[in-house]
Amino acid sequence: MTIDHPVLDHRLAGYSIADLSAVLTPALAVYAGNVAHNIETTIALLGNNPARWRPHLKTTKLAYVMRMLAARGVQAVKCATTLELSTACEVGFNDVLLAYPVSGSNAARVAEIALAFPRVAISALVDSPRQLDAWARSQVSLFLDVDPGMKRTGIPHRDLQQIVQLAQRIIEYGIRFRGLHYYDGHLTDAGIEARTKKAHAGYDHVLNIVRALEAAGVPVEEVITTGTPTFPCALSYTGFVGESFTHRVSPGTLVFSDLNSQAFLPESFGYRLAALVLSRVVSAGAPERFSCDAGHKSVSVDPGIPNCTVLGWEGLTPSRPSEEHLPISVAPGAEAPELGEILYLAPKHVCPTVNNFSHALILQDGNIVGVEAVSARGHEGPIWHANKEL
Repeated sequence: MTIDHPVLDHRLAGYSIADLSAVLTPALAVYAGNVAHNIETTIALLGNNPARWRPHLKTTKLAYVMRMLAARGVQAVKCATTLELSTACEVGFNDVLLAYPVSGSNAARVAEIALAFPRVAISALVDSPRQLDAWARSQVSLFLDVDPGMKRTGIPHRDLQQIVQLAQRIIEYGIRFRGLHYYDGHLTDAGIEARTKKAHAGYDHVLNIVRALEAAGVPVEEVITTGTPTFPCALSYTGFVGESFTHRVSPGTLVFSDLNSQAFLPESFGYRLAALVLSRVVSAGAPERFSCDAGHKSVSVDPGIPNCTVLGWEGLTPSRPSEEHLPISVAPGAEAPELGEILYLAPKHVCPTVNNFSHALILQDGNIVGVEAVSARGHEGPIWHANKEL
């Protein structure tokens, strides 16, 4: 059942849903007005120029939200899976980077998608000459993946010789060399000053790389930097201004925003939570705790415990979830929700949380206006068969 709770509705101004009587929980709720606000906020911070933004679609996942980005003039995006890639092409973006190293049948699938969407400039990442054979006879162009110190993928940013040599090999293969991908997602210092100092030092390295490439006769079309935590750092960096290449930032989380990104970004930016998880109280057998139906199969636990906040309530602290249960402790003297009551959970990390759901409720002005598929959730099927007609 749905519990009427006027006090809770007051606390949840802007998030409460008028009619929840038919909603099955747990459910992903996407607030379209807040998504639009976050998109507009980002573009405004980028000098009202949507061409400066190449958002990562691993966050949004929904074709519905991708179309909102495209409608606002965002045409260059990046993604991490072939399902995200094909969805982005279907939506109508004209420039899509698969920002994840692939080989074998994965690379063949990317090449097939590029043939199926010839009007889309599809690119991939490389960090080794051994990856070039996969792209030699394809329509896919390449960005060179540069490691800023994250130690995940890419050539270390101080290794200028290896970077230049690989860029030259790309051109020798007859493949279009697009530029540099430099994702500084490891810079998560709590203090913005320390984060900015490290980010700016990294961007200086990027400029050194560009100079080395140009000196070797390799032109650089585009430089991609910056995730959500370093977004304010990129805004204050002037080194890319006036360069011959296009510089784009690639934060994606801020389209939906979450608790982690709000902690990294200045409050003055004004980003709003745009994706919540709705969960019902399923057990309330003790005054100091209760459980709701949003375990780690609903709200991602990768950022640690607590993995979310219960909006509109004081003194409630989520504990370690199991697969389907989220136990929540109640502080002494705090008000607790009743059995059957719906809670609005704000995730710490929204990207993998969105990936937990097949569908999303679309909200506008407190009303459910639609249900949309989480179009690029998960991955494509594990068996790939080449389309002989392509």
